Amino acid sequence: MQDTYGRPITYLRVSVTDRCDFRCFYCMSEDMTFLPREDLLSIEELDKVCSTFINRGVRKIRLTGGEPLVRRGIMELIARLGRHRDTGFLDEITMTTNGSQLAKHAHEIKRLGVDRINVSLDTLDSDKFADITRRGRLEQVLNGLEAAKDAKLKVKINTVVLKDFNEHELSDMVGWCGKQGFDMTMIETMPLGDIGGDRSDQYLPLTDVRTRLEKDWTLAPSSHATSGPSKYMTVAETGQKLGFITPLSDHFCDSCNRMRLTCTGTLYMCLGQDSSVDLRMALRDDPSHGLLNAAIDQALTLKPKGHEFVIEPGNGGPALMRHMSVTGG
Repeated sequence: MQDTYGRPITYLRVSVTDRCDFRCFYCMSEDMTFLPREDLLSIEELDKVCSTFINRGVRKIRLTGGEPLVRRGIMELIARLGRHRDTGFLDEITMTTNGSQLAKHAHEIKRLGVDRINVSLDTLDSDKFADITRRGRLEQVLNGLEAAKDAKLKVKINTVVLKDFNEHELSDMVGWCGKQGFDMTMIETMPLGDIGGDRSDQYLPLTDVRTRLEKDWTLAPSSHATSGPSKYMTVAETGQKLGFITPLSDHFCDSCNRMRLTCTGTLYMCLGQDSSVDLRMALRDDPSHGLLNAAIDQALTLKPKGHEFVIEPGNGGPALMRHMSVTGG
């Protein structure tokens, strides 16, 4: 598959639920209203859509949410997708999680074919963690990370950089990740969804962060690349990778190879644009998948050249009303 700009589409991010057991203040409002469960695609339908994409050239599936490990039937979906790894048509199944459920599920997802996970963790301060998540406990996530290590899952920590909140502990987090054997990616905050505040107070360009980190760490250019948008460095003192995702200060749209499927069957071609295609109706109205493939063809023609995120004083509201948890974190 290629879009109209000649970019190959090889990566599908699948939000299996919009529900989450945390309420991170940069991601969603505290009083969230979640979708009725009957609106969600079934596990069988998620499998059918993913399989169609795989048959058309997608090589990587990332399961996201909300929090994917709170979705009923998630293990069945991982097992179903595993057959495509066995046949060689899929390179990997990965997952982004907040870590809250890893203590219970790390060994099972590893057994079913997930080798690599991203864990969202923005601070190692328990009080700040409670503030960010509004209801989470840091100890719960740290226990989950220990379970992930025990299960031999490769872990990457995803950290959203928040001005005047966690910016002064980022260097310590780089050191902690090195001791734990975790890679790390830092992410600029993104203007998605109404969070009840102005994000311009949160935004810090990662160019500034990198300059600060280089006072403590030797950051060497790295050829390491994944299917995602991170630009990686190697931390010489620890040997671990440090990635930077910069949707505002230096966007990565020219090489975008991704589409995003929501739990209701809506396909978004860009995280930062609202154009979408309804796959649920196509899936349910035509068992032969002819309409589904036609809808995917339409999506390829609609994929935009790039997003237009802006955060600046006086313009710190959401660029889109859609929350990150709906599209897939």
